[in-house]
Amino acid sequence: MRVLLRRFISMTSVLSVCLGLSACTVAETPSPAPTTEARTVPPFSTVPPLPDSGDIDPGTYLVTSFAENFEITVPDGWSADGDGLRKDDPDHPDAMAVFVGWWHSDHVPTDACAWQGALVEVNPSANAFVDAMMAQTSTASTPPVEVVVGDYSGVEFDLSVEGDRDIKACDNGQFCVHSEYSNLCTRWYSSAAERETYRVVNLHGQRAMFWVVQFHESINPELTREARAVFDSIVFKLRQVTS
Repeated sequence: MRVLLRRFISMTSVLSVCLGLSACTVAETPSPAPTTEARTVPPFSTVPPLPDSGDIDPGTYLVTSFAENFEITVPDGWSADGDGLRKDDPDHPDAMAVFVGWWHSDHVPTDACAWQGALVEVNPSANAFVDAMMAQTSTASTPPVEVVVGDYSGVEFDLSVEGDRDIKACDNGQFCVHSEYSNLCTRWYSSAAERETYRVVNLHGQRAMFWVVQFHESINPELTREARAVFDSIVFKLRQVTS
């Protein structure tokens, strides 16, 4: 931590004046000039930014997608993939295994299967998104529970396809859970086997949202637990300034 310390000290030497046999007179030392209080300024973050794509080294990375930056920690073998991280299962090389994602979604369909023409814009608050997801039909969700993500509060819930719905019969063959746009879907399920856990965080009235996805049921349980650990590592940290 860099410390910027400014001190101004004024000193006057002692002057003795002796005249003849007279007593020496010592000049008074004036009071020191006021000192400026030391102020500690925190350094800029030394955490490296998360790359946009490609394989990444294990470690902690800084992500700047929302109103507040957050940190995420990943083990070996993960790849950056836009606004998210992915890891494949060696036993299923042709299919994505797990994904931890985050991006802005402003629209939630009232029905995740019959979603075309039903994408409704939601306001930027965390509550608005959660309420829309809870009201969505064709999905099954768990009741939201309160969580803490670093210095901020939020809620967490699980999401999946309701029943044995045929995804291919849905609009455009997509089971749309939310989107960045009003006329096309940017987060959809391609299989009824997909499972997600969401965290929606309140950043002073603005929404930040994250999810961890398991794409099929035959994924190695160790990989699923690893993905959950990456998801749990997400933390927002308020910048502290102390005097």
